Amino acid sequence: MKEDTKIVHKGRDPDANHGIINPPVYHASTIAWGTVAEMESRRGKRWEPGVYTYGRHGTPTHDALEEAFAAVSGGYRSVAVASGLAAINAAMLAYLEQGDHVLMVDCVYGPARNFCDNVIGRFGVETTYFDPSIGAGIKDLIRDNTKIVYVEAPGSQTFEMQDIPAIAEEAHKAGCVVICDDTWSAGIYFKAFEHGVDVCAMAATKYIVGHSDVMMGLITTNEEHWDRVRPSAAVLGANSGPDDVYLALRGLRTLKIRLDRHQETGIKLAQWLQERPEVDRVLHPALPEHPGHDIWKRDFTGASGLFSIILKDEFEKERIDAMLDGMELYAMGASWGGYESLIMPANPAANRTATEWKDHGQLIRIHAGLEDPDDLIEDLQQGFNRLNGNG
Repeated sequence: MKEDTKIVHKGRDPDANHGIINPPVYHASTIAWGTVAEMESRRGKRWEPGVYTYGRHGTPTHDALEEAFAAVSGGYRSVAVASGLAAINAAMLAYLEQGDHVLMVDCVYGPARNFCDNVIGRFGVETTYFDPSIGAGIKDLIRDNTKIVYVEAPGSQTFEMQDIPAIAEEAHKAGCVVICDDTWSAGIYFKAFEHGVDVCAMAATKYIVGHSDVMMGLITTNEEHWDRVRPSAAVLGANSGPDDVYLALRGLRTLKIRLDRHQETGIKLAQWLQERPEVDRVLHPALPEHPGHDIWKRDFTGASGLFSIILKDEFEKERIDAMLDGMELYAMGASWGGYESLIMPANPAANRTATEWKDHGQLIRIHAGLEDPDDLIEDLQQGFNRLNGNG
């Protein structure tokens, strides 16, 4: 099957559901066994699709989403958990013990950095942050006790691209596991497992759900790593509820056509913003001027709607606040990936240790939603008027 067909058809079995197209929502805690032998048999196979032992370990509703997404993303199996952060944490904890070492890209999602610094760090796991541009040079940072090399493509807020195949090659030579946060591409525009990644953790909250109303994470692995990661997800108890899983499955069915629209609008906005005199830089990997454009073009087949701009270092906070506060179509919110456009200021310098963030202008992150792009541009135009004291 081609990708668009997989998105529509995988995870559905109308013949098993009285001809009904969409899988039903199974609400379950207790799942009864008929005999002791059946109980023992099911428990021994509890991570297999179609085997149900307890609501926390999944239901047929979970199986439908997990089967569909694994097929779409090119992985072996997937498991749905309560949030993107839960997916990151469970994936990492599957491999870590006291005394281990993690290599983490310096532009990583802030809560993942917090998990390393303030949670696993308290239990004797050390984290070293590396320059996103390091490529094969990662080999110089790998120690005997390095277990995980963690990448995020592209980086949160600042959108650095990483040479993941080169990083993965060196990591695997040293016996390390490569974990990737692939939320930005939603498993569509970047096929992580074809580029050397072992485990993908992402926020299904974003593009997969697509409607800003569900918290969910997905962990997907290659075949080698499934038996290590799946029990880790279960032991944390951060399972996703069946109604949320159903909404994620509904969102998945339109994922590709929504992503294509997000991409189209995002690039149009980014190109318009490049011409604005108030903007110093636009951080969007699909733009030829972006430092990581060649890697994006080599490894990705598209771009989502999330990118950033850096204003010139001449605007006072009062003016920037006025620009953002008066937006009519852009909500100010911390998430992204839904149908609505978002805008918010951020300070990357606060989350850097291996690299220095040298831009002094205000970074503003933008998510291009599904509105008419000309209306979004007009809203930005009015925002710039306020920034310049004319609004």
